[in-house]
Amino acid sequence: MALNEKLKGLGIRCGLEIHQQLSTSKLFCRCPSIIIEDDKPDLKIIRELRAVAGESGDVDEAAAYEAERKKRFIYHAYKMANCLVELDEEPPHEPNPEAVETSLQIALMLNAKPLSSITFMRKTVVDGSNTSGFQRTGLVAVNGHLEVGGKRIGIPTICLEEEAAKIVERSADYDIYNLSRLGIPLVEISTDPELRSPEEVKECAEKIGMILRSTGRVRRGLGTIRQDVNVSIDGGERVEIKGAQDLRMLARIVEIEALRQKALIEIREELRRRNFNGAEGPAEDITDLFKKTSSRVILNAMKGSGAVVGALLPKMAGLLGIEIQPGKRFGTELSEYAKKFGVAGIIHSDELPGYGITEEEVLSVRKRLGCTEGDAFFIIASESKERALSAARAALKRAGMAINGVPREVRKANADGTTTFMRPISGSARMYP
Repeated sequence: MALNEKLKGLGIRCGLEIHQQLSTSKLFCRCPSIIIEDDKPDLKIIRELRAVAGESGDVDEAAAYEAERKKRFIYHAYKMANCLVELDEEPPHEPNPEAVETSLQIALMLNAKPLSSITFMRKTVVDGSNTSGFQRTGLVAVNGHLEVGGKRIGIPTICLEEEAAKIVERSADYDIYNLSRLGIPLVEISTDPELRSPEEVKECAEKIGMILRSTGRVRRGLGTIRQDVNVSIDGGERVEIKGAQDLRMLARIVEIEALRQKALIEIREELRRRNFNGAEGPAEDITDLFKKTSSRVILNAMKGSGAVVGALLPKMAGLLGIEIQPGKRFGTELSEYAKKFGVAGIIHSDELPGYGITEEEVLSVRKRLGCTEGDAFFIIASESKERALSAARAALKRAGMAINGVPREVRKANADGTTTFMRPISGSARMYP
């Protein structure tokens, strides 16, 4: 069946968020907007970030999730591109007037109404991409629109904000960021969720990109513009896909996400037929069952003195192996949640025996975890028992979400059009930490 035929009747709804770097100096200081690719910074600083309550009195779910991972952040700073503002050791200066003027020009070109004044807000960001633990965003204009294929698409907001630091390296315990990108002015253009097909999404992004380039005031090249797309289908939920840099892949990303949501809804219906009541765990230490294993996957993950943990997934047999994206199965969803806590992933019962794990070992795990017919399980091997247990709790949480179908989450766009879990979607609690 052709892909377009598979999409019929799904009720696709999409909205775009276009982030474009401006060709000015930085937003809250006068450092030049240059990105330095150098592994020998002039200064390194190390920080830990904590989630705090916003103006609502609640801690944002996405911020709490990031803080739970307990990572340290190492920042590389450069004299040519950074000052104390980016290090969060000095208050921000007045907003760059050239960046403000450019954002107003773009707003008028998109038929939006500029506000009488711009007030910069703080949004909690504790994934390490900003040294301060929040991002500054100013609302510039509202109620814009543009025509796409003879159809008017609303543009409710146009914002001016600061670019995040650039990730250099990720590991289980720390992330390294390059601060030369932090603070470059970004214009964020958000559309209403009125785009009804992958083709409309691509056409809308192309038109906005053309308008931005026509100003002559935006940066060009890979990474200077990013398209985030929000996708939902009937019966699904809003999923935000971040970082689509190649416009040619945008339609493909929407297609794959729509079919992923369709597959998750089908899994939900099957779980309801099976009277699934959740996957509460707990995860158990089953290292002793693998003392004599010859599985290189297990041995390499444990690195000699680590641990293996396992958890029961009631009534999930046969579901973990269902493909929901090209080359990705439902078990991959659980694995992606687990990986955020520093493990290599999970091994689940739908793919066993395999990975050098014997039938005898599989049977011993099933017996230890209390598996009955129709149940599934997963195991995680790690050099750290604490890390393995944290990862298992994350995987169990994702398994439990399956009864509701599609989780509201932020996902990263991959080069092949598939997506990978990043974090839960932020809510109003992220404002004004």
